[in-house]
Amino acid sequence: MKESIIRQKSYAFASRIIKAYKYLVAEQREFVLSKQLLRSGTSIGANVEEALAASSTADFVNKLNIAAKEARETSYWLRLLHDNDFLPAAAFTSIHAHNLEIIKIISSILITTKSNLKTHNL
Repeated sequence: MKESIIRQKSYAFASRIIKAYKYLVAEQREFVLSKQLLRSGTSIGANVEEALAASSTADFVNKLNIAAKEARETSYWLRLLHDNDFLPAAAFTSIHAHNLEIIKIISSILITTKSNLKTHNL
C-alpha cells in the first residue's frame, strides 16, 4: 500500500520539479541551482522505482535510502532558491510540503522494512 502511494507521490513531485525548473530558467533566468534541483528532485522517483523492482530486501532498502537522501538534497535546493528570492513563498511552501511528505513516507517504509527484517532474522 505505502509503496504505491510513494510511487504516485514521487512521480507527481518529479512533474512539479520539472515545472519549477522551467519557471526558474524562463522567468528567473537561474540556471545553476535550478539544474541541481531538477537532478535531485527527479531522482527521488527514479530511485523509488528502482527500489520497487529490487532483487532483494537489502537492495530495496539501499535504493530507498538513496531516494531519501535525494529528497533531503531537494529540500536543501528548494530552501536555498526560496531564501535567495528565486521561488515565491506560495510556490515554495507547497512544493516543499510535498517534499517533506515524501521524506516522511520513505522514512516510514524504511523503518517498517528494517523492523520486519529484524523480526524475521531472530
